[in-house]
Amino acid sequence: MSPPPLHRLRKALITLVTTAVIALVPFAALPAQAAPAKAAAAPAAGAGYWHTSGRQILDAQNQPVRMAGVNWFGFETANYVPHGLWSRDYKSMMDQMKSLGYNTIRMPYSDDIFKNTVPNGITYSNGLNTDLKDLTSLQVMDKIVDYAGSIGLKIVLDRHRPDSSSQSALWYTASVPETTWITNLKALAARYLGNTAVVGIDLHNEPHDPACWGCGDASVDWRLAAERAGNAVLSVNPQLLILVEGVQTVDGQSNWWGGNLSGVAKAPVRLSVANRLVYSAHDYATSVAQQPWFSDPSFPANMPAIWDKNWGYIFKQNIAPVWLGEFGTTLQSTVDQKWLAALVDYVRPTRTYGADGFQWTFWSWNPDSGDTGGILKDDWQTVDTVKDGYLASIKAPAFGGGGGGGGDTTAPSTPGGLKVTGTTSSSVSLSWTESTDNTAVAGYDVYRGTGKVGSVSGTSFTDTGLTAGTRYDYTVRARDAAGNTSPASASVAATTPGSGGGSSGCTASYKVSSDWGSGFNADVTVTNTGTTAATSWEVTWSWPGNQTISGMWNASFTQVGKAVTARNADHNGSLAAGASTSFGFGAAPGGAGTPALVCRTS
Repeated sequence: MSPPPLHRLRKALITLVTTAVIALVPFAALPAQAAPAKAAAAPAAGAGYWHTSGRQILDAQNQPVRMAGVNWFGFETANYVPHGLWSRDYKSMMDQMKSLGYNTIRMPYSDDIFKNTVPNGITYSNGLNTDLKDLTSLQVMDKIVDYAGSIGLKIVLDRHRPDSSSQSALWYTASVPETTWITNLKALAARYLGNTAVVGIDLHNEPHDPACWGCGDASVDWRLAAERAGNAVLSVNPQLLILVEGVQTVDGQSNWWGGNLSGVAKAPVRLSVANRLVYSAHDYATSVAQQPWFSDPSFPANMPAIWDKNWGYIFKQNIAPVWLGEFGTTLQSTVDQKWLAALVDYVRPTRTYGADGFQWTFWSWNPDSGDTGGILKDDWQTVDTVKDGYLASIKAPAFGGGGGGGGDTTAPSTPGGLKVTGTTSSSVSLSWTESTDNTAVAGYDVYRGTGKVGSVSGTSFTDTGLTAGTRYDYTVRARDAAGNTSPASASVAATTPGSGGGSSGCTASYKVSSDWGSGFNADVTVTNTGTTAATSWEVTWSWPGNQTISGMWNASFTQVGKAVTARNADHNGSLAAGASTSFGFGAAPGGAGTPALVCRTS
């Protein structure tokens, strides 16, 4: 077949957008055996460096893990930093990834970041990203890696392009020779040596024609090049996973760029360190490019055989783990919806198979991917709950935090003695005892439900703007200057005096966006029906069944039994008369029906 146009549109639009802007889950496949009575507690699943065994990835304690994450791009563009930091703090972005159930970030970069590049497209206003100011791109990468380790996210670094202008068919270009490529890969391996938040390096993104697999010509044979680069990385850090993508064409048969690993059957990659190799494939839908298999009369039933042929057989024959490093779609067409549903099923739902499935990172977290869009919508805050919902069955448990190495990685102790010291009809006052730290406690973050409502340097806080006659639940976390955060304190409840009344000043409408039986996502739209602007709002309801909310975006929440209270986030509490805003959440089980919502403003 003729070379597919693939997703060059996606890459081209990303470049245009970025220029315009200044752009593993540890999950035991089988139940763990009981430890001997005197055995010490085992480290959290996902701890340490990882290695492979057959088709599985195992952590340092030989527990199976499953990467289930997202691509967060930008280092490879002319912004030289992950996108979205022009509107959000990087920690907030990563906290949201984790809250949605993603545990791994594939982080594309170009070799330009080794030229002492200074990022552009970062905002420092309103206290955002203050610790990134005046840093180089690599220093920003350090910050992201360290924070990922502190909250239990893993990082796979992806050499996406030789430079920020465009990606390349081969791993080298006239201006970026193979020697530079390997030197920079080794530099990253050395930079993060001992930092187990970085578990692997994807050697080069989407090799394609004229790249070959196993043809023996060193100038175009990607399999040989991957061996040279992989062994160079392992000479610096023999603990890293080496992730090797496919090519486009093997024996005259073409697939997506980077998505053809059929050559592995005859010519596997040979590395100097055993149990470090992971093969990686990419797969896309019609929003990226039309392919013959999408118009096959048997579609989507024909897709598993295509995936088997190109990369699935490696997993099914227990040759090595397979990581679906990129897959994505706008989900606008029915074909694309059927494709994603079939692919998710093929990748193997976690509930059924645990960690014994394909590894994956969805393309992309960013909304500014031209032909796929992202998990986030264009405001860089709101979650595309339909797209996220398709992935729910293949998400997996998070990894234990504290994975970073180098620098301070010790979290403060848990704050104790949290108590309510006073209430009014619109406020709750709290206090707690000091935490300790190996360096110093920098401050405390106060949470109402799951939403952070304030940060203080002392051990007391008053939460204001509350509703009379309403119960609120609070916890506190301590943090140090390195960004390490303590576990949450014990929860304390407070009820504001007075009567809350019924709906006042606003209405709330409820819509289920996706329901897959074991869980569902829903969106709520809040409209100010008053004649004056509102400064805050809350929506309350009681579930008709035994539903439990697992996460909420664009609002904070508390749930006590069947009763739920959702309150505005910092950015969407102000509503002009007649204006609307929305929030969403994930909950389980599905089939909840529509609860009766009560909305209030203040």
